[in-house]
Amino acid sequence: MQNSVYETAASAVQARNRIRSHIYQTPLIPSRVQGKSNNARVLFKAENFQLTGSFKIRGAMSKMSGQPANGRLITASSGNHGIGAACAAQALSKDLTVVLPDSVVPAKLEKIKSYGVNVILHGAETGLAEQYAQRLAASQSYTYISPYNDPDIVAGQGTIGLEILEQCEEVDNIFVAMGGGGLISGIGAVAKAFSPRTKVYGVSAINSKALAESMAAGHVVETEHRDTLADAVAGGIDTDTITLPLAMSVVDHVVECDEDEIKAAMKTMAFDENMNVEGSAALALAGFSKVAGQLANQTSVIVLCGANFDQNVFRNAVLDI
Repeated sequence: MQNSVYETAASAVQARNRIRSHIYQTPLIPSRVQGKSNNARVLFKAENFQLTGSFKIRGAMSKMSGQPANGRLITASSGNHGIGAACAAQALSKDLTVVLPDSVVPAKLEKIKSYGVNVILHGAETGLAEQYAQRLAASQSYTYISPYNDPDIVAGQGTIGLEILEQCEEVDNIFVAMGGGGLISGIGAVAKAFSPRTKVYGVSAINSKALAESMAAGHVVETEHRDTLADAVAGGIDTDTITLPLAMSVVDHVVECDEDEIKAAMKTMAFDENMNVEGSAALALAGFSKVAGQLANQTSVIVLCGANFDQNVFRNAVLDI
């Protein structure tokens, strides 16, 4: 598996060259309040400022830039990957269909439609949308673009890790929200290849923790999926996912957070850090907050994976209205 880690890191370097002109190198922003009590340095990798409002355009552009010009592509998403893939399809003039769960955040749905791609709503949650997209791909000659289970997708997300290590010379810890595993596998592989001393913390939402439970079991397991403010990390994972063995190789610690902790982190980001982020980004901060007392005098990077939130959900969570 170590070969896979190094291969993924090398692929991230190659992906960066392909996607550089299509993405924004996001800033690494010092926290205003985190770490002050124990002389820790805390930085936010602000993918919430990415061109599409989340990191997902990196993986989508990495994958789709290598596809034939006249191919029919299909993907599935809870929203952010769909936005990234739709943006990439428009930029690269690709024919793309995006399958979304019925529960998709309305703002994300409208954003995806704005790029002129085909949209299908199917299933109560992202895992069911993915299965439907895979069936369509098999029966109607589409090329399926996985949100996470693809080496090119993982490599694209790994470009975040390359930027972090260039922007900060000494990184002790990186905190990453875990969904399908593409983000943490890519960043983690880069970290372990180029900065082995850096610890990778995977942060999981208790209400939907397919990857965390599968890591604990050593194989993909079924798990219950309940509503979560971190909707972008909700849903199951493929039985043959490449991200599970990668995540098991690169993640040093898993932290699980409940809905109250995610909500508190969203409030902290809004009122203390002056940034409005979606629940999946706040999840990474919530994980850091649970272990912050153990990280005195260390430099920690928290990956803010996106800011594509439903305004009503955000107001209810942050303003308690």
